[in-house]
Amino acid sequence: MAARDLTAQVPNCPQWTVDDLVRHVAMVYLHKVTCMRTGALPEPWPPAELEKDGSLALLDRGYAELTAEFDGRKPDEATPTWYEPDQTVGFWVRRMAQETVIHRADAEQALGEPVSAIDDEIALDGIDEILQCFLAWPSTVWPEEFAESLPKTEEAVLVHAGDHGWLVRASPDRITVTDAGPGAAASVSGDPALMLLWLWRRGGEDRIVRAGELAAIERLHCLLYVATQ
Repeated sequence: MAARDLTAQVPNCPQWTVDDLVRHVAMVYLHKVTCMRTGALPEPWPPAELEKDGSLALLDRGYAELTAEFDGRKPDEATPTWYEPDQTVGFWVRRMAQETVIHRADAEQALGEPVSAIDDEIALDGIDEILQCFLAWPSTVWPEEFAESLPKTEEAVLVHAGDHGWLVRASPDRITVTDAGPGAAASVSGDPALMLLWLWRRGGEDRIVRAGELAAIERLHCLLYVATQ
């Protein structure tokens, strides 16, 4: 699909063309391969020799090496990751599945294609990942990144997708995510795939159902923007 027009602009990453997007995904795949093979997060990255390859060839190489590396390892095998609570191959399996889903949507939107269906299980796992790994945990590790966007008093938003719910509680100094429960000032709901795309700011604005304090929902979306840049 990407080969159809590598010059097309990517709406959600306006500084990128499809060619840049493909190269990014390829580099991410190969970065994880290097992490697992060397037992270290490679610095600097990427190596200069990778810059010489065309993006499509690089993506083919990255995908082949990544899947081969996953096939040869167990999910609970130790490997370095950027997420301190989970230093296993399983973290990268999950992360690369979600990386692929979101950037596939980017490519489809750039080329004017409908976004492919996202399996509910993948979507629900992606929702949990973005709320726990990209939002809650980093807010305690790099609080300065979130300080300007956090509320002055505690507020909670219920994120509801399918039969699952997450209570996202933002306070002046951190964000926590727990299973659905009482105390939400507002809620957002939608089917799992739609909710995943909305949380990643990839659309769905007109199909997400909002209730309660709209300012709290907008603040959550702003915090997610900070978390995923």
